[in-house]
Amino acid sequence: MLRQLARLGRHVPFAGDRALALAVYADGLNEPVRADESGYEGVACVDDAARALDLYCALWAATRAPWLRQWCDGLLDFILAMQGDDGRWLNFILDWEGTPNREGCTSVPGGHFWQARAVLALAHAAPILDDPRIEPALRRGLAPILAATDVASDVRALHLRAALALADQPDDHGLGERLPIWSEELLSCRDAGMLMNSPDERGAPHLWGHIQEGVLADVAARLGRDDWLAIAGQSAKLVFESAVRDEFDLLEVQPYDVASAVYTLSRLAETTGDPAFDSLATLARAWFDGRNPAGRPVYDRAEGRVGDGIDWQRVSARSGAEANIVGAEALFDDAVAVARRLTDAEGLPHRPTRAALPRSHPSA
Repeated sequence: MLRQLARLGRHVPFAGDRALALAVYADGLNEPVRADESGYEGVACVDDAARALDLYCALWAATRAPWLRQWCDGLLDFILAMQGDDGRWLNFILDWEGTPNREGCTSVPGGHFWQARAVLALAHAAPILDDPRIEPALRRGLAPILAATDVASDVRALHLRAALALADQPDDHGLGERLPIWSEELLSCRDAGMLMNSPDERGAPHLWGHIQEGVLADVAARLGRDDWLAIAGQSAKLVFESAVRDEFDLLEVQPYDVASAVYTLSRLAETTGDPAFDSLATLARAWFDGRNPAGRPVYDRAEGRVGDGIDWQRVSARSGAEANIVGAEALFDDAVAVARRLTDAEGLPHRPTRAALPRSHPSA
């Protein structure tokens, strides 16, 4: 996973000499592929960089390997460079010179997901990196979030994670008082006992980014709300249990679907002490190693890469940033072990290349 992220990593000079970003996608030969699912989007994005910063900060805290700190600093430089004076983040750069995508629907300033993930990454990074630039950027980034209304539950769950991360800091930026308010928003978005991703969702919620039960469990434990914890546990069983036991036997499954299950079930195991949640989390992690409808590993340990998912019982040959970031989060102990091996070894590709991708991008 970390080796694939290094293959996807590129220096981005517009954001400074250290700045790093990750190519969004890569084909079966590990050649980067530009994002164009919603028209031409770009080569790299804040959404991936923020999640990678979160991952690398946790890995650096666990190992103190200098090369991991370099990744943290480089990703932070890129994220900060993409924030506007009004606190809102653009998401994509169109090329490796750093031309911002200001108009695409997946890049507009302050888009809910990338704004939330950038703030969450800074909230986690602040006590770990002790970089004086983080605090003012965090304060600016929170302003649009605090002003936002009608926020979808899957996004609000990310806001709650940031509030929890800041709760024990000297300055919680006023988010402590938002914990019960935002939690009530999650609770109000339920159907048939399940926490949904949005009020318009019908049937079972999609699993991609669905972490509401895990976040609600952590808030419940902090605030002493056993009733909320019970609701979170019930919803998690309804949403995840059959999917996990059936090996995620769906037409299409992405690593983020499975990583969301692992996160949620692990948080419930921690907060409730119920071993059933821990057992389900263990079964969910096994999806990466072949407990899936394809009967093949999605995480190729020899190559150090996670496939982009399983479609029609076939593992994708592509391996992009999101798949490897969330795979490393779901298999964090493995990621720590790999990080330590890379630290001790010579010549392994744990550093991003300085060879730029083609800089041109399609015209509008």
